[in-house]
Amino acid sequence: MWIEATIAMRFLRQGRAQSLLILCGIAVGVAVIVFVTALISGLQQNLIDRTLGTQAHVRVEAPREVNLLAPAPAGTLQLVLEDPRPQSLRPIDDWLQVRDVIERLPEVTAVSPIVSGPAFGRRGDATESVALVGIDLERYIRVIPLDEHVVEGRLEVGSGNGMIGNKLAEDLGLRTGGKLRLDAGDGREAVINVSGIFELGVSELDARYVYLDLKQAQALLGLPGGVTVIDVTVDDVFDADRTSARIRGLTGLQAESWMETNAQLMNALTSQSMSTNMISFFVAISVALGIASVLAVSVAQRTREIGILRAMGTRRRQMLQVFLVQGAVLGLIGSAIGAFAGWGLAVSFNSFGPKLFTIDLPPSLVPAAMALATLAGIGAALVPAWRASRLDPVEAIRHA
Repeated sequence: MWIEATIAMRFLRQGRAQSLLILCGIAVGVAVIVFVTALISGLQQNLIDRTLGTQAHVRVEAPREVNLLAPAPAGTLQLVLEDPRPQSLRPIDDWLQVRDVIERLPEVTAVSPIVSGPAFGRRGDATESVALVGIDLERYIRVIPLDEHVVEGRLEVGSGNGMIGNKLAEDLGLRTGGKLRLDAGDGREAVINVSGIFELGVSELDARYVYLDLKQAQALLGLPGGVTVIDVTVDDVFDADRTSARIRGLTGLQAESWMETNAQLMNALTSQSMSTNMISFFVAISVALGIASVLAVSVAQRTREIGILRAMGTRRRQMLQVFLVQGAVLGLIGSAIGAFAGWGLAVSFNSFGPKLFTIDLPPSLVPAAMALATLAGIGAALVPAWRASRLDPVEAIRHA
């Protein structure tokens, strides 16, 4: 291969202008692949982080209430017109056993029981509809990083303390240390001390959520010892569907993954991934066509040299390898330059862009882009290389 590589590099140096042009084309193509792929990946990760920053991977609840109908006698046509049953606040039966069953699943990383329900929050003449969320704080922050969203006060629930969203605090004119009266109906009322104010980044949640200790929320909602939801996190967020199906099969409860809850988001992410793959494919095709055209011109321009080399004893296989080496070298050098340019674009975006999210280059992206461009170069060189290897030395020298 040393002789073939030497001849290939000499041909590239002789056609320096053509080589530089195709290197620029390859570099631009690879830079586009690296930057666009990293950009879409960063955007997707940002969307997932924002979505899962306020919700669990899997949400387990009691089954919905349905109407039970008496079976009709055999041979009887039964026409039924019914209204669906209203869904009352229902606890999960034997939630401690259910929690233990879920925790034993190998892919589960955290389980948090929650009791939630509606109430009214009052301060003076101001009244707001709120959602009471009773939590076991130690378990809950392993599912939802509430400690990262505290903007005022401290992370504390229990002993008469609770936390509220910043929008709710603004609407009721509350600050840390203030008093909030909660009314859950049927005479169940309590006054809590606002120990902290959080901002989850979702306006609806920041305007309604009130975090309490699990036992205090159970008392206010009339569910002593019960929970309404069990939140679950898993190792692989994209495997949450399988985990939710296992939980349904093991417990008979209603389990829904974040992918089912956010079906439109998943469709958008899938569409983004497809568009990225299509861009990469067509850029790779354009790179391959560029290399093929340059090498085809090289074969036409060097017909005499090829004929002389063949007449001196260079075998067809060696001549084939000469042009394959050229394709590989062009692809490798061009992709290295393009990968560096793509990295520079990502750094520039992080430094001077809108800073809504950060682009992190996956470790495998640059090697994968370089491998793709190099393979495209070798593949594109096949036709010109085959043509060069099939030239008859006598005819090549005579007609050159």
